[in-house]
Amino acid sequence: MLGDEEEVTSYSNVLSGVVKLTKTMADGRQQIVGLQFAPDFLGRPFHSSSKVTAEAASNVSLCSFPKSTLEAMIREQPELEHRLLNQALKELDEARDWMLTLGRKTASEKVASFLHMIARNINPEKEFEAGQKIMFDLPMTRADMADFLGLTIETVSRQMTRLRKAGIIEIENNRHITIPDITRLERTGGS
Repeated sequence: MLGDEEEVTSYSNVLSGVVKLTKTMADGRQQIVGLQFAPDFLGRPFHSSSKVTAEAASNVSLCSFPKSTLEAMIREQPELEHRLLNQALKELDEARDWMLTLGRKTASEKVASFLHMIARNINPEKEFEAGQKIMFDLPMTRADMADFLGLTIETVSRQMTRLRKAGIIEIENNRHITIPDITRLERTGGS
């Protein structure tokens, strides 16, 4: 785990699992501000300290390397800096999409959008086709989901039940999710 405002001494690539990023306010309140999946890069080159706390939300496998190694690689292989810039721009686009989700979508659309995001990113090397079942374990508790979505735990639970009753998702043991049709879930999320 890397903490908010800690000195950066290394960077990591997420190989598997989900990492949640949180910001802490001066009074101790926290907000989950992002999720990182494989093959995302954790850390901000050219910054001396971290701006967020990174914490495993599920079982996570990372490839970590010292800050000095990355800086040397960037000097020796300029295309690496281009790849890091592309990831930063991808994260900016995702943040803008998430601002729309948080600011304008209904509770049902927020939960569906969250589940769609997890389904798309939990197994990034796999291509999904319409009508194909997708299964995964939720990497976050209902409380974390509520925090991330700006909802209450009760609202998240009600919306999960609503999606289950509509046949959009199947839930087993509160954490195992099956999505019978990813396209239907995406439409429910307002995309």
